[in-house]
Amino acid sequence: MTTSTTMPRTTARRRRRPRRAVVLRTLPALLLVLLAVAGPWLARHAIDTPVAAPYAESGGGTPLGSDQLGRDVLTRLLAGGRALIIASLLVAALVTATAALLGTVAALRPGIGRVIDRAADVLMLLPPVLGILLIALSWPDGGRLALIATAYVLGVPYAIRLVAAAAAPIVASGYIEAAAVGGERLWFLVVREVLPNLRATLLALFGLRFVAAVYVVATAGFLQVGPQPPAADWALMIRENAGGILLNPWAVLAPSIAIGLLAMSVNMAAAALVPLSGRKAVTAL
Repeated sequence: MTTSTTMPRTTARRRRRPRRAVVLRTLPALLLVLLAVAGPWLARHAIDTPVAAPYAESGGGTPLGSDQLGRDVLTRLLAGGRALIIASLLVAALVTATAALLGTVAALRPGIGRVIDRAADVLMLLPPVLGILLIALSWPDGGRLALIATAYVLGVPYAIRLVAAAAAPIVASGYIEAAAVGGERLWFLVVREVLPNLRATLLALFGLRFVAAVYVVATAGFLQVGPQPPAADWALMIRENAGGILLNPWAVLAPSIAIGLLAMSVNMAAAALVPLSGRKAVTAL
């Protein structure tokens, strides 16, 4: 009796552990995203109003000190993450969706796949910094849309290659060939047969593309391509305050740490959400 009553509890505990691990690994990303979204409402000062001497040390009403114009670093840190997160999420979603469709079609239709591969090869030759300058500077009025378009163009070629490689073994399996011989249309094979078997790969890809988008958008902001002063932007804060890092290191370290934590936590959360049965399929990512 003792054995029969303890076994289900042990099994239940084992089943709960993965859930706890998933919660613990996704919680930092959720908290950081919520803090960045709600940050502008939590700020004590206006983002463009000087409250202390330039590069003042932390203390009083400025826990992280002030920047080169005397503005509160904490206020600008809280207000500078929302646009970056929204843009990166949008880019990751667009890139993953585009790669899912084009990569699967490339695996199902080798003729179309060769055309897609050649186009991806051309885009992959474009250096990221040069791509940022070419696309963002030629975009009418620049701004966030230019950064989103730049990150999208730079991210799609790699994502298509990964999805096509992951879809190839599925397409070569017997049930896909049977469905194709049975007269199923291409869209049916893509949506109903192949993509459901790529959920783990696409989820891992979404996390990677989010991190890549964060770096592209942050690099563009550091180059002052996109948001312009006095906008509150983490990458722009790093560039603006680099000259005074010895006077108030937090003006540079705080946004740098925020960008690193955002990329790391979101990628960790995406990896935690990948099903155990599909983790072998994403090791190549």
